[in-house]
Amino acid sequence: MTLFQAIVLGLVQGLTELLPVSSSAHLALTPYLLGWQDPGLSFDVALHFGTLVALAWYFRAEWIDMTKSAFTIIRTRRIESLHERRLLYLSVATIPAGIGGILLNDLAKTTFRSPYIIGTTLIVLGVLLWAIDRWSVRSRSIEEITVKDAVVVGCAQVLALVPGVSRSGSTITAGRLLHLDRPSAARFSFLMSMPITLAAVLKEAPEALRAEGLSWPLLAGVIAAALSSWLAITVLLRYVSKHSFGIFALYRVLLAAVVFYTLATRG
Repeated sequence: MTLFQAIVLGLVQGLTELLPVSSSAHLALTPYLLGWQDPGLSFDVALHFGTLVALAWYFRAEWIDMTKSAFTIIRTRRIESLHERRLLYLSVATIPAGIGGILLNDLAKTTFRSPYIIGTTLIVLGVLLWAIDRWSVRSRSIEEITVKDAVVVGCAQVLALVPGVSRSGSTITAGRLLHLDRPSAARFSFLMSMPITLAAVLKEAPEALRAEGLSWPLLAGVIAAALSSWLAITVLLRYVSKHSFGIFALYRVLLAAVVFYTLATRG
């Protein structure tokens, strides 16, 4: 892999991981459409380290508060404050994705990366995102999330193992279905992505390092992913405070059309 290819893939990962458009689909499709060799899932996950850094920095104040809350819970054996409850909900939401990752890991590396599956899931989730966002009541904030909400959104996150679904897309859609307002659905999606992303990085990074080594392309890809992830978080949270998710749903359908057109013309 060249330095240029790694930077491009890092930018693609960072920009699309936190937008509801599916980073896994873009990372699988970019080499396919440009005629590059597919770097594989391990390299994709290594790029997630950049996104992890961006998430940790952007939400550093909340993570510091929740870390303090963890020690408070251990000391008092009670869950009372807002940050203590949020830590509980994020923990609960992570469990389904962890189980799904263990059970479906092999399929995620092989069968699920088919362009036909990616094109189909881009359309299906795009339509669901548009419809649910369009007609959902916007009456609840992130402070009103319950354990039940965390379980539902956590189960939705499992679907993100299929490229084209999108982790943020599935969890934001679930959040909107539960009547969270748009910024709250996006914010909870971002917060809950950090534990599962950390777990994936810890699991897959050693394999990526064995395959690529601590090379300049890998480092450049991670840096590009970190910078573009921070930009994506900033832009999305500001955008959805005044606009719907409709533009992202439209983009998903258009991208799926490009995928199917390419498949048809390439035979």
